[in-house]
Amino acid sequence: MIHFDKFVLDNGLRVIVHPDTSTPTVVMNILYDVGARDEQPDQTGFAHLFEHLMFGGSVNIPEYDEPLQLAGGENNAYTTNDLTNYYIQIPRENLETAFWLESDRMLSLAFNKKSLEVQRKVVVEEFKEHYLEKPYGDVWFKLRELAYKKHPYRWMTIGKELSHIENAQLDDVKNFFFKHYRPDNAIMVVAGNVTTEIVKALAEKWFGNIPAGAIPDRKLPVEEAQTDPRKMEVHANVPLDAFYKCWHIADRLNDDYYAADLITDILGGGESSRLFEKLVKELQLFVNIQCYHMGSIDPGIICIEGKLTKGTDMKLAEAAIEQLLATLKEVPVSETELHKVKNKTESMMAFEDMSLLNRANSLAFYELLGDAGMMNTELQRYGAVTAENIRDAAQRIFREENSSTLYYYARN
Repeated sequence: MIHFDKFVLDNGLRVIVHPDTSTPTVVMNILYDVGARDEQPDQTGFAHLFEHLMFGGSVNIPEYDEPLQLAGGENNAYTTNDLTNYYIQIPRENLETAFWLESDRMLSLAFNKKSLEVQRKVVVEEFKEHYLEKPYGDVWFKLRELAYKKHPYRWMTIGKELSHIENAQLDDVKNFFFKHYRPDNAIMVVAGNVTTEIVKALAEKWFGNIPAGAIPDRKLPVEEAQTDPRKMEVHANVPLDAFYKCWHIADRLNDDYYAADLITDILGGGESSRLFEKLVKELQLFVNIQCYHMGSIDPGIICIEGKLTKGTDMKLAEAAIEQLLATLKEVPVSETELHKVKNKTESMMAFEDMSLLNRANSLAFYELLGDAGMMNTELQRYGAVTAENIRDAAQRIFREENSSTLYYYARN
């Protein structure tokens, strides 16, 4: 059981305190309810660009990292299609340094052309290195646009096109900041060797006077149910043919999400999974193969991907996958197999909860979903999934008309 207190400042900032006296450190995690799904189709990559810009200095603190390092702290951040998350780990006696730093950049970044140019260059290089020049780097650009036609999940967090970041103007960046990076669009978690009273006093002192924003209602286009299979072929300079197939799944709060998550372990969770046992070890059609889902808040996708052994026919490999999926749809998993993947999930969650940083991160995420207390009930929802639930979910998900397939061929 993860214990926590929660309060809300007058400006709308939600604050969660998770005391843990077993550690000398404190984690401050600030999650902003903004991700790539909140961007305009002609201005993508902004949320990820802000992940970089937020370290470029604020009005009163020109260098973010220097005072944090002097206080013995570490920090990092990440952006997804759904959210942006910043976190600091710092000795408890220097906790106020974290409040000072985070409040100043929430109040106002030091917007200037130099900072924008520096971070733009970093993001452009990242885009080129990881997505344009890397083998298979363009896979998810193509797959997302194949699977999604309306929802903004159809573009990557890094951005849909390099030109969107290259052409970003200072005013565009400012508007995006003041629209989304406000206290009433943020969740702060302070976890570690602290008390709620101390956190409340520091939160009021450093964040209480930051004005709330006019956070717009999120009205994202709804992805219509897919009614026909979609397929694409790519030929590129890569070492091996690769196969990718995706199917739409329910949103993060749907009961089907938990069944889908367990299905990914049954099919592709390591070397004892069905796909690996049959297609890598026994038939040797694939060098490696895995099954996973995106964990997105809105309705997402589950994917099977694998690199084929040289000389393997793509259609033969796909047929072997479909045969395994047909079995999953027709024959309920055994209690032993279901128990195994549930135990794996429980072990993984327990291992993650050992880290103070992960606990803070999870509390923020569950609060974003609607209630931080969900962190204490997630395991029950996995435990409630039955073999029949798995079979029924597989039948709903693994329909050919619900699929998008990318055949990625190596040029001879």
